[in-house]
Amino acid sequence: MSEPIRFFYRGEVHSVSDGAPTRTLLQHLREDLHCTGTKEGCAEGDCGACTVVVAELKGDEVVMNSVNSCIQFLPTLDGKAVFSVEDLKQPDGAMHPVQEALVECHGSQCGFCTPGFAMSLWTLYLKQEGQSAAPCRKTIDETLSGNLCRCTGYRPIIDAARRMGELPAVSFDRAALKASLQSIQRDTMFSFSHDGQTFYAPRTLDELSALRAEKPAATIVAGSTDVGLWVTKQMRNLGDMIYVREVKELYTMEQQGDMLYIGAAVNLNDAYGAVCEHYKDELTEMWQRFASQPIRNTGTLGGSVANGSPIGDSAPWMIALGAEIVLRSATGQRSMLLESFYLDYMKKNWAPGEYVEAVRIPLPRTDVQFRTYKLAKRYDQDISAVCAAYAIRLENGVIQDAHVAYGGMAATSKRAPKAEAALNGQPWNEATLKLAMEALAQDYTPLSDMRASANYRMKTAQNLLRRFWLETRPDGAMPIQSINAFNYVEGGVVA
Repeated sequence: MSEPIRFFYRGEVHSVSDGAPTRTLLQHLREDLHCTGTKEGCAEGDCGACTVVVAELKGDEVVMNSVNSCIQFLPTLDGKAVFSVEDLKQPDGAMHPVQEALVECHGSQCGFCTPGFAMSLWTLYLKQEGQSAAPCRKTIDETLSGNLCRCTGYRPIIDAARRMGELPAVSFDRAALKASLQSIQRDTMFSFSHDGQTFYAPRTLDELSALRAEKPAATIVAGSTDVGLWVTKQMRNLGDMIYVREVKELYTMEQQGDMLYIGAAVNLNDAYGAVCEHYKDELTEMWQRFASQPIRNTGTLGGSVANGSPIGDSAPWMIALGAEIVLRSATGQRSMLLESFYLDYMKKNWAPGEYVEAVRIPLPRTDVQFRTYKLAKRYDQDISAVCAAYAIRLENGVIQDAHVAYGGMAATSKRAPKAEAALNGQPWNEATLKLAMEALAQDYTPLSDMRASANYRMKTAQNLLRRFWLETRPDGAMPIQSINAFNYVEGGVVA
């Protein structure tokens, strides 16, 4: 039996009983509630004009994150709270300090993108509550990584991000929000049906496994950062959907021996944050450049590897490290190397009824050198032309085990066996490097497309291998920071 979707909005519990399960939050806000401050720019989670803030309970904590409302299916908001730009208006009609700062610093021109910027800045305002110092430029840039503007050049918006904390403070009642959220939590599986299509939100692994066995053709939804585009851009009918982000067991993150276990429902920001505690120098830049803040708040690492896009940025470095994927079904659990999971373009090595339960990532070893690099037209929030990852085990300057993996070079993210063969058993020197660079041309036949030509992809793939050598050669290795394309400094980003 279908149940109404319930979420907290504009000071009250809001209930929705009609509409397709793939109706987006943006459509509902604008067309049903006539709250038109939130804008549609791209309908694919890229421009940020539709940014809102979603609050949810995680244990005993209220977690608030910016998200792209254009690709969030309405049933995924059940049990949560939504805040749009209309919520910034104060009870006496005054503007919020975020809005005041944007006005004062001339942070809006045509104004179309401004509501999205305001909501992203509001998340920063909440995080800075009680702090006397203005946020640094790096924090501001990361906060606004999901918002694009064609008019301002961003400087006045960045000025507003600094200015908002200097204005008279406005507090936010988290205790009241927590009480509201607690009042709409469910203890059993939620389902929402319309016109023959049903959205299921199981609460346990057993419920998820049984439902997956019963409906193996159902579309699994986590953050909908890719699945959302199947609807908004490809107009696909997803049929029944199984939403996995209410299954508490899928949020497990723990160290298991020499592996880091990350459940399939852990969002990208939390997952990368945990991995970067172990690989700070090697992976922090990739974390910052992987999509945008709103996408990382909703997308999951498990969903990213399950999707298996050949231009995804997570698979190459996980393959290079020897990561494993954990699959579960009603009949049990199995695991395999992630590289074995990808068979061909969008074809994966799983059986009907299976789903991704977790990934296991090897922890650093003192004898292994590891790096990953991303090449794209934009620094922030852009799909890679080439994503490279390397891990080599050295013994007395000789390579004992080389893992070379690339995304954007083939139908899947995959290793380079001929380049690896040129490296294994050889001294890690320039002569070996050149042989491996030449061998890459036999490992891949890249395509030309709107992001890069085949020639560019091959040349840069070879050059990235050289960069890896420069950073890891036994004699005179260059520090990562000296070669990075971008280094943050207070006041701006410099090359």
